[in-house]
Amino acid sequence: MFSAFERMVAMRYLRARRKEGFISVIAIFSFLGIMLGVAILIIVMAVMNGFRHDLMDRILGFNGHLMVESTQGPMTNYDVVTQAVRSLTMVKSADPIIQGFALATGNNWSNGVQVRGMRAEDFKARPQLANSLIGGSLDKFTGTDVVMIGDHLAQNLHVGLGGEFTLISPNTTTTMVGPVPRIKSYTVVGIFKVGQYDYDNSYVFMPLEAAQLYFKQPQAASDIEVVLDNADHTDAAIGAIKARIGPQFRVVSWEQLYSTFFGAVMVERNVMFLILALIILVAAFNVISGQIMLVKDKGRDIAILRTMGATRGMIMRIFLLSGASIGVVGTAAGFVLGLVFSLNIESVRQFMQFLLHTKLFPEEVYFLSQLPAIVEPGDVIAVVLMALVLSLLATLYPSWRAARLDPVEALRYE
Repeated sequence: MFSAFERMVAMRYLRARRKEGFISVIAIFSFLGIMLGVAILIIVMAVMNGFRHDLMDRILGFNGHLMVESTQGPMTNYDVVTQAVRSLTMVKSADPIIQGFALATGNNWSNGVQVRGMRAEDFKARPQLANSLIGGSLDKFTGTDVVMIGDHLAQNLHVGLGGEFTLISPNTTTTMVGPVPRIKSYTVVGIFKVGQYDYDNSYVFMPLEAAQLYFKQPQAASDIEVVLDNADHTDAAIGAIKARIGPQFRVVSWEQLYSTFFGAVMVERNVMFLILALIILVAAFNVISGQIMLVKDKGRDIAILRTMGATRGMIMRIFLLSGASIGVVGTAAGFVLGLVFSLNIESVRQFMQFLLHTKLFPEEVYFLSQLPAIVEPGDVIAVVLMALVLSLLATLYPSWRAARLDPVEALRYE
């Protein structure tokens, strides 16, 4: 596409001489702008992907991918329904649970909580839950007066292992003196730390039989929590489950349950992409200004080349190659820098902490033991293509102006 002569002249124009120093400075800043823009975009997209996947792992590890609910009230035949759901090949586990809300009080402190009743064996079978225990034992998770709570909730209520606190249910019990709140004391036999503040501060687990007694649902369950082999196959799983258990049940996916939260994360990610893409756009404008100044400075050279037989197409290709080289090299350098930084971001964070003598993203605030980063090929390709296209477009107008230059007018006052 480009001849050896065109490549030689284009590269010669990129090398600075004393009187062309200012043009060369613009080219250097354009190169740095494109390189930093591409690198920052790759790094930010990788970190945003890492945060999203980390949140998904925690939320979907703590909760199921699907919730099966009865449209006719509490599920008294939950064992039959659970076995029917578990028999599907795409289902990893299905556990009957009871969910409700209550007010936890202890040592003159109170906190609104979500109570979840589930079997001890089901709790043990969920590694994200079982591995989150930082105190206590699952062997004691049995009976009607024991619970497990998050570490932040334990701190707020000033309750430790073996301590007691009270749950007050908004559902009342009718007595001779009228309706009164349902109140019961429980012993803490386990403390967990998921790493997500909402869960560590507002969830209480109790055995299924204890929840049935507390929420007055004897031999029943409110939901069946389903974990799939692949969280992305929810639509197929919903159809298969409905066909297996019948129309009297409603199946809700994690996309529906957490659509607002993950929607906000995706909006933030897209907005961040658009804002940071402006860095590359500004660098592209620098390429335009630098090439326009180069065309003006090289007017006499263009005229001489035209009189020696160079065609307009050759002149256009020379300046197109000159400007595009800045974008291509800058994009390649940014690509390498962004990948290296993203793949070693935790080491970079540790080095910066050592250098600045301060904590970056402290765990007690962000609940992250390490900074997550996941490089997705699609994001990298989109960033690289965008940078290359903007760089190419930035050279079209200056190259067109150089090709349209009249050699007679350019040499008239020489």
